[in-house]
Amino acid sequence: MTRALSLKTLPQDLPAGVVVFLVAIPLCLGISLASGAPPLSGLIAGIVGGIVVSLFSGSSLSVSGPAAGLTVIVLGAVEQIGLSGLFMATVLAGAMQLVFGFLRLGKIGAFVPSAVIKGMLAAIGLILILNQIPLALGLSQDSDASLLDIEALMKGLSPVALVIAAVTLAILISWEQPFMPAAIKRFPGPLMAVLVAIAMDRLALSAGWPGALDAGQRISLPGLGGPGDFIGQLQLPVLNALLEPQVYMTAVTLALVASLETLLSLEAVDKIDPLKRHSPPHRELKAQGIGNMVSGLVGGLPITAVIVRSSANVQAGGRTRLASFVHGILLLCSVAFVASALEFIPLACLAAVLIHTGYKLARPATILAHYHQGWQRFVPFAVTVIAIMVTNLLQGVIIGFLCGLYFLVRANYHSSVSFTRHDRYALLRFHTDVSFLNRDKVRYYLDEIADGSHLIIDAREAGFIDPDIQEDIDNFVYSSHERDIVVELKQVNGMTASYPALRNSSSDRDREAIPIAEPGRA
Repeated sequence: MTRALSLKTLPQDLPAGVVVFLVAIPLCLGISLASGAPPLSGLIAGIVGGIVVSLFSGSSLSVSGPAAGLTVIVLGAVEQIGLSGLFMATVLAGAMQLVFGFLRLGKIGAFVPSAVIKGMLAAIGLILILNQIPLALGLSQDSDASLLDIEALMKGLSPVALVIAAVTLAILISWEQPFMPAAIKRFPGPLMAVLVAIAMDRLALSAGWPGALDAGQRISLPGLGGPGDFIGQLQLPVLNALLEPQVYMTAVTLALVASLETLLSLEAVDKIDPLKRHSPPHRELKAQGIGNMVSGLVGGLPITAVIVRSSANVQAGGRTRLASFVHGILLLCSVAFVASALEFIPLACLAAVLIHTGYKLARPATILAHYHQGWQRFVPFAVTVIAIMVTNLLQGVIIGFLCGLYFLVRANYHSSVSFTRHDRYALLRFHTDVSFLNRDKVRYYLDEIADGSHLIIDAREAGFIDPDIQEDIDNFVYSSHERDIVVELKQVNGMTASYPALRNSSSDRDREAIPIAEPGRA
């Protein structure tokens, strides 16, 4: 299924792996935070995505790990079925992805309207932003204050946390601007933001500033003093979770959404690959399935291929899967040996990183672009966003998909058949395949044909005509002589012929419907 990693590209892949590792640490921790899961679960998912998925993936540059696009599902799962239930759902989702891969369903992303997918990502972005604002203001992770609870937000407000979040956002935004020198941008923006946030927190603490952060406002990784402690904290899923129906629903949701996000990321990374390589989608689904099964078995969050870390890999000069593997090894070493250093990271900084990620998913330019593309694109996009915000991710995507399907059917209904008439001449043209959905319109047009007319039915652009519509055409042709109508067929199910009507004549030839062109097969 896979070929061994080669060390030939180590001079390019090693520094790229280091860069991806530096970008991944704040994202793994931040996504855990947004998902309501322990920080260690996010780091485990990053380790599995880097080491395990890289061994089986067919993508040279894609990087896998915990994804912001799954935070809504994971957060709901943690609240409903607990961590052990989530881990079991992750294992089941991985098994489903493995089956998807063997069934060669890597093209399923092509059947979901892009407006629905982008609406899903935009909704996730908005939810990320709304959920992280309290942490950016300085509230602890255990606080249940909502954005509507202004009194609780003001009571828990920490000026130091607010400044850290603001500076973090400023750094992340500046790193994407063209005025920033390329030499500086080689250093990962998220890592720079984390280092500056730690320095600000230490300064506030040493100077005794009012509102300085306490332990509850920083990352907590208790009991990780070495490799033995790390192995001891790995959590196995509980078999009793298999008795809960919600576990299976969560697994299906995770499998579908994670597969879609992986395939989208895979396509995006292939487009920016300097060597223009093509990643096999079926094989990637198998690799993601194995990765999710392993991640769930050891207490990690669900994983997907992720575009932010993959883009960092490309920009850093990565060449093969070895770069992603190196990033996974470095994550493992950091958790096993220097976990205490990660506890210096303020939650406000990670919240700002996620707010920035959420903004990029739901940026106003995306909304305006869909609006300018017309209602058939904007309405499914907007419906998906609203439905996800009101219900949940899976239901919202299904509602958005049905809305997109409605516009597809509507467009096909209006554009597949056209009818024009001039004096006694009429043209019924099929511009594409016609199905039973077009039967009512075809019948209406046939009923509009006046006695004594000359009708041309042109199906040269239709590869398929529904048998019900073909039956209606046959019945019309059969009875056309009774109304003195001439019917000319052009490639109607392969038939090209003309049927003259009965005339008031004593000639036997005029009393028969005689084909004046030899039947031809398309």
